Amino acid sequence: MKRMRFLILALMVSVAGCKSEPSEECVKLEAANKQLEANLKMYETTWDEIINKGKIDLINETNFDKNITLVTAPENIVGIEGFKAYYQNYLTGFSKVTFTIVDVFGQGDKIVKHWNFKGTHSGEFFGIPATEKEVNVDGVTLVKMKDGKIAREQDFMDNLEFMQQLGIIPRQ
Repeated sequence: MKRMRFLILALMVSVAGCKSEPSEECVKLEAANKQLEANLKMYETTWDEIINKGKIDLINETNFDKNITLVTAPENIVGIEGFKAYYQNYLTGFSKVTFTIVDVFGQGDKIVKHWNFKGTHSGEFFGIPATEKEVNVDGVTLVKMKDGKIAREQDFMDNLEFMQQLGIIPRQ
């Protein structure tokens, strides 16, 4: 949150320099900065509500592009319903969930989110029966926004560490 405030403050300072000469470039910069600020706020609020409060129905065409794409292997997940079904696994698979956005920043229509996910594996998770193990994993998500909506995401995390915390893969 502190970094986001710093970024916004830095952007405001750069825009403030435009006040004396409101050129076309300054007007465009100010509009882009306002859109970025709105995107960051919407993004943080939406994911906090979805994961921490279990409001899976916020994965909808109000917050997400209808062709939302989760870049993943072996193939991408495309569309609201597939995206919602994917994240439903986290809500049914884990209790005592705490999802924290450690840092978020962006440029233009791109956002980078550093996050932490904690929870107890108390339900089925992508076909894995509950282990009752606690997880604590960090990750990064690359995001593409489109018209004020989330259009594409790609998550990066240490899957080996995650599976070891679940007790699926033994530690060596």
